[in-house]
Amino acid sequence: MGYDILVDGYNVIKNNEMYRQLELKRLALARETLIRNLKNRYLHYDGRVTVVFDGSDKREQVTHEEHICVIYTRYGETADSVIVRLAAEARAAGRKVMMYSDDAEVKEAVTEQGGKSHSTGTLTNHLSAPPRDLARRVAHRQKVRRMYGLDPHWKYIEDDEEENRSPQRKKKKKRR
Repeated sequence: MGYDILVDGYNVIKNNEMYRQLELKRLALARETLIRNLKNRYLHYDGRVTVVFDGSDKREQVTHEEHICVIYTRYGETADSVIVRLAAEARAAGRKVMMYSDDAEVKEAVTEQGGKSHSTGTLTNHLSAPPRDLARRVAHRQKVRRMYGLDPHWKYIEDDEEENRSPQRKKKKKRR
């Protein structure tokens, strides 16, 4: 089983340019985009993925969007304190924790609970990275092209050569 992944939602939004631009349009749009990106990235993940936002309701609001748990804290409680609580609960249950936040206090508290902490930049890079199999295939194709000196624009070179041929040779040449 994988790690329990805990995400400090507003911390990610505030520390990433793309999410900040969405936040300027509408805060809900930035949240929705972050949740959608988490859903897509962790579609086949066997651990728990939880994103925590500061809330303003009397009670903590917990919803599930497919396989992503979304928590809005109650009024007066910070997302940081909920993340620390969730890390402690996971440790007590024998699960490992990986947390994404740039808040030093939260990082320290989660690390004390035995979890791993990473920056929001690491998460956003991870969210925008291609799937591993696709990245491997692209790297392989680039390596083969370099190894054999293949130019991806070879078709245009062939077309230029064909234009320079005599009219009789053009008629004899069959199209591929």
